[in-house]
Amino acid sequence: MPNTHRAFNYPRSTADSRKLPDVDEYNLPENFLEIEVVNPLTHGAGGKMYTSFEIVCRTNIPVFKMRVSSVRRRYSDFEWFRDRLERETSRVNIPPLPGKVFTNRFDDSVIETRRQGLQRFLQIVAGHPLLQTGSKVLVAFIQDPDFSKEKYSNYVASKSKTYYS
Repeated sequence: MPNTHRAFNYPRSTADSRKLPDVDEYNLPENFLEIEVVNPLTHGAGGKMYTSFEIVCRTNIPVFKMRVSSVRRRYSDFEWFRDRLERETSRVNIPPLPGKVFTNRFDDSVIETRRQGLQRFLQIVAGHPLLQTGSKVLVAFIQDPDFSKEKYSNYVASKSKTYYS
């Protein structure tokens, strides 16, 4: 993931007594969130094959439980997650997932295209302030190693949409 925080060299004159801080003095920006979808692995054989993707998250945003996390999710988990986000709010336009693939879905180029689309999707939804503070499944999907659709389906079903709908 490219570094989106860049140091700027401000021109300084000898008449200017103010010292502008170097970005490096602060180490990391006040709030940062880096989400990567990496390391696709294909599991199973025959008709039971599927590909899982590793979600790596680095952040200091307080709503996230861990500063650094890594979990694995498959495409069907992303479909479930997107559906839950849409059910949670009508105020946020949830972006689409990369499309379903029915032929050559285990081809390296198809898997890479899907990985890039899933990463774009997660970067958009994880970076949205309303979803960060209002979603009941966002942090779990990105960080909970014990995440299951069944566990969070029951949790979400018991919650109302009153928090930000």
